[in-house]
Amino acid sequence: MNYKRFINEKALTKAEKVKLLEEYNNYYKDKLQNEGLDSLNIKIPRNVFEDILDKIGCLMIEESKQLSKKPIVKSFLDENKLPLHMKELLPDDFRTFSLLLNALKQWISAESAATDRYLLGGTARETCRNAITKCIVTDEILGVDSELHHPMRDGRPPILLSKKGHTIVERNNQNKSGNIENGDSNELWEKIKILRTEKHMSWIQLREGCNAILTESNNYRPGAKSFANTIIRETQLDATEIIELLDLMNL
Repeated sequence: MNYKRFINEKALTKAEKVKLLEEYNNYYKDKLQNEGLDSLNIKIPRNVFEDILDKIGCLMIEESKQLSKKPIVKSFLDENKLPLHMKELLPDDFRTFSLLLNALKQWISAESAATDRYLLGGTARETCRNAITKCIVTDEILGVDSELHHPMRDGRPPILLSKKGHTIVERNNQNKSGNIENGDSNELWEKIKILRTEKHMSWIQLREGCNAILTESNNYRPGAKSFANTIIRETQLDATEIIELLDLMNL
């Protein structure tokens, strides 16, 4: 059996997408008035997926053991040798598991992006702008610094919020969940690490980029501010929260 992505069999025209999002924004505007900020951050209990995640973990371990014995993988590991003492500490099946885990992260990132394109295609931000002019949280006119926010990760599209509105929603979620050390932040930290690896950037560059955004300083290394903006967009954290997370990780 070969994996195939979900395909939207009822592709919408540009006008239909805008109309859909107009209805969608009005739906959440009503929910916000009736149910409050919590309606913009809905998460399914983690234990719902514990069994399948455990099966995936066991499958990866077993597959890593088998893959590590295959000539192409064994040859790759041999060509990329470890220092002598480290070689004694990192067995081939563990190295293969780590490589497989990284491949899985990249796959998840690509498939997650594909789910965001299911309804709106690759023009989500543009379509959202055509469907709404004011933030449903603050009633501000949406500017160029507006943020895409997913009320729930079940395939439904994001909502365009002002930067202030997005901060209000996220801080409400943090207050509800505890503090930045909770499980949600652990997931965000894993996402940040993946993005850092993909962008070939350093933690110092991330910190400098966040500081530059907060202080409007020009004192940062090449690519730092752009990288920080990428992390902000992908994690929906603001610059201050990212710096707090870096502090927690002693980075």
